[in-house]
Amino acid sequence: MNDSVTSSMVRALPAPHRQQLMDLAREVSFEPGARLFEEGGRADRFWIVRTGTVALDMRVPGRRAAVIETLGHNQLVGWSWLFAPHSWHLGAEATSPVRAYVFDAADVRALCGSDPAFGMALAQWVGDVLAHRLRSARTRLLDLYAPYGSGSLL
Repeated sequence: MNDSVTSSMVRALPAPHRQQLMDLAREVSFEPGARLFEEGGRADRFWIVRTGTVALDMRVPGRRAAVIETLGHNQLVGWSWLFAPHSWHLGAEATSPVRAYVFDAADVRALCGSDPAFGMALAQWVGDVLAHRLRSARTRLLDLYAPYGSGSLL
């Protein structure tokens, strides 16, 4: 796992909320090359990776999909399920054998609606994941396109 502690549900959600979420989990596995979802498709579930790696990718006209980020142990795969219109902003593919927990988005959103404290904790967790990923993407873009990379100024 990278330095994003906020991506770990285990550390982000209080124990009672974590248990509520895990009560909705099912175990799944994917072989390398399996597509979890496609950009623009209906976002109706999400995963927490137990083992293996998943690449998030973006379509590039006339080229292969560009890998945006690679996710692994304890990381959240998919956030589009939480925000209308519930469609994927990226695609995702297993790059190694993956074992994960999968969650049905409608069930989780229903739980958020019936238990506001759970909903707030879950939204905070997903928001923290998004904020970390945006910071990471910014750093990668600076490394690629800024004159002197993302290093500190002296």
